[in-house]
Amino acid sequence: MVEQKLDILAIGVHPDDIELGCGATILKQISLGYKVGLLDLTQGELGTRGSAALRLQESEAARAYANAEVRVNLGMADGFFQNTPENKIKIIEVIRRFQPEVVLANAVHDRHPDHGNACKMTYEACFLSGLMKIETTYNNQPQDKWRPRKILNYIQDYDMKPDIVVDVSDYMDQKIELVLKYKSQFYDPNSTEASTPISSPEFIDKLKGRAIDHGRRIGVKYGEGFTCRDFVGVADVMDVL
Repeated sequence: MVEQKLDILAIGVHPDDIELGCGATILKQISLGYKVGLLDLTQGELGTRGSAALRLQESEAARAYANAEVRVNLGMADGFFQNTPENKIKIIEVIRRFQPEVVLANAVHDRHPDHGNACKMTYEACFLSGLMKIETTYNNQPQDKWRPRKILNYIQDYDMKPDIVVDVSDYMDQKIELVLKYKSQFYDPNSTEASTPISSPEFIDKLKGRAIDHGRRIGVKYGEGFTCRDFVGVADVMDVL
């Protein structure tokens, strides 16, 4: 049973991972007419700033700003989620529910261990979702097996050499607006909460700096990079920038 067919499902272990890692790409693909959905694995309840309830409000504000089709939160334990059959089944149910062609997922390894752990679990869930002998249901109806065509991993805190860079030159300013929907997480001179690596006034400049560097490598103003464990094919060699 397919509730709503998506072209792209972006997955992040914490609310704001998607926006920080691939927000401009999402904005671009939506503007091109593709249907994009968002999946958060946890509520980010261990974050130094804000709260789980506030993060949920902010994530919905970000979804609305991006005009994404849907946002789902699986409520796994932030920092302590396990790569268990039960948790993988939760992801499989969402993949089968929306049948995305492409999944955008957390970095392969990163400063925050949740990112790499979520990447591994997401990769395994995408593969297992294509096995017909794993049975799942949605609204008491059996789901069809489904395996996304490609998984791309966005780049987070650790700098990595991307396998693909998307030209997001026209969407970087919108990405910053999207990221700042998470008001609790970023610089606020009036905040009395503890500082974090992303709450410094320089962080947004660092975010743009990486996009400038990735864009420079392909001859454009701003780019967002992704890694991929598989070969990436193009239908037309002239599509290469």
